[in-house]
Amino acid sequence: MTVISIIIPVFNAEKYLKRCVDSVIKSLRDSSGEILLIDNDSSDDSLALCREYAKKYPKIVSVLQCHTPGAAAVRNFGVSKAKGEYVWFIDADDWISDDAVTKLVTSANKTEADIEMMGAERVYPDGHRDYLSPVSPDEPDYKSRFVRYGMGPWQVMVRRKWWLDNGFAFKEGFIHEDMEMMSALILYTDKLASVNEPLYFYSQNDESVLHQKKFNSHIFDIFPALEGLYQRFTEAGAEQKYHDELEWFFIWNLLIDSAKDFGQFPEGHPGFQRSREMLKKYFPEWRKNRFLREKPLKLQIRVRLNYKK
Repeated sequence: MTVISIIIPVFNAEKYLKRCVDSVIKSLRDSSGEILLIDNDSSDDSLALCREYAKKYPKIVSVLQCHTPGAAAVRNFGVSKAKGEYVWFIDADDWISDDAVTKLVTSANKTEADIEMMGAERVYPDGHRDYLSPVSPDEPDYKSRFVRYGMGPWQVMVRRKWWLDNGFAFKEGFIHEDMEMMSALILYTDKLASVNEPLYFYSQNDESVLHQKKFNSHIFDIFPALEGLYQRFTEAGAEQKYHDELEWFFIWNLLIDSAKDFGQFPEGHPGFQRSREMLKKYFPEWRKNRFLREKPLKLQIRVRLNYKK
């Protein structure tokens, strides 16, 4: 039986791929698992490197090719080919700890979790690191924090049958594909577990799709992503129950995170107007948000200034 399928989208990742795959192979040493290296029409030597790994580790490494562009399409394709009881999406420029797989699988088996979350470290080019603590089911009102968290797909291992039974899939064609879905996962299960240790290392390299030095119109993908997320909560009948959480999620992503991209390039300035329109549509009383009021005054002022730009 294959316990875990680790899906790694690969696109021009030659520079980082060895570090990533070596860490996964080492972490799988005590577990039955498979690594799906899925090349997305790379123009460098990534595909050749993937094939070298498959020759060296034929029992655990498979090389597939997905010709539909984007990480969303690759992840969806990977799930369709996976055989493991659990699925974990790992980015090719990141890496995991030696004991990550063992700890995650042990915890998930013990708790029968559908979602197993882990701690992670963001690793910056200068060597600085900061810790991203996971949501724990032992926390009071843990689902509230899960909705507000804004995690990437790489910070959770999920039960494959549960994922498929609920029809989950990343929306293809835009870069905020994870935002459109991840916070809604908790609406479909009470079986959450977590390991509060840094098992995943998230590289903050300047070459990633979210750290562009030139204007990319995909920064506006934030708008359909948030609309899609709100629609998921509406379909689940949970938009009122989690009104404050969703409101804060919109505030953070529109007036703090994406505002940096909108302001960086002249072509991005229309994003400020679109942010105002979106907040007026979904959360016209956003200034009263209880989570915003808990934040330092400096951040509250920053939010209000970004709204007026």
